[in-house]
Amino acid sequence: MNHKYIVTLTEEERQELRVLVEKGQTQGYRIKHAQILLKLDEIPENQERTYDKIKEAYHATPHTISQIAKRFVTGGMESALGRKEQVNRHKKIDGRVEAHIVAIACSEAPEGRERWTLQLIADELVRLGVVESISDTAVMETLKKTNLSPGKRKNGASRNQEQSSQREWRIFWTYISVPMILCVQWSAWTKRTGS
Repeated sequence: MNHKYIVTLTEEERQELRVLVEKGQTQGYRIKHAQILLKLDEIPENQERTYDKIKEAYHATPHTISQIAKRFVTGGMESALGRKEQVNRHKKIDGRVEAHIVAIACSEAPEGRERWTLQLIADELVRLGVVESISDTAVMETLKKTNLSPGKRKNGASRNQEQSSQREWRIFWTYISVPMILCVQWSAWTKRTGS
């Protein structure tokens, strides 16, 4: 294998990887990386092994295989067995942005529109300067997480926020299963009035 990073395992490392694979009591990706390292090892048995054969055997891309080899050569076995550390993974939507999304979804729709669309909410957030950019998918995920959806009235995102006991009673009854309702109706029909 003529590649930039040559994997040469010591006998101890080979044995440690074999034990890891045979026991199988760790995360799947670590076992897969151990198997790939064993096949990348520059020993006579593995001379016929190419990235294509390793790719076929372990369903890994050539890029993944080369990255495992690179991490082994530069960072050691533990680095190669683990996953690449992900950097710059910050969330755009924090509590402040989420509050703005909910407030916009619950407000009056823009002129000429019946309700807010996800793209309109995203555009409004950018226009207000809440975020530099945001996708309609991110808005959707936030509304889904908060159990809100623009345009639905029974989920808390409606414009009229009347909270009477009669409305709560109606909502309560909509969640009761049909057999329970039938039982209550039967009880009401068979109960004597005035006794």
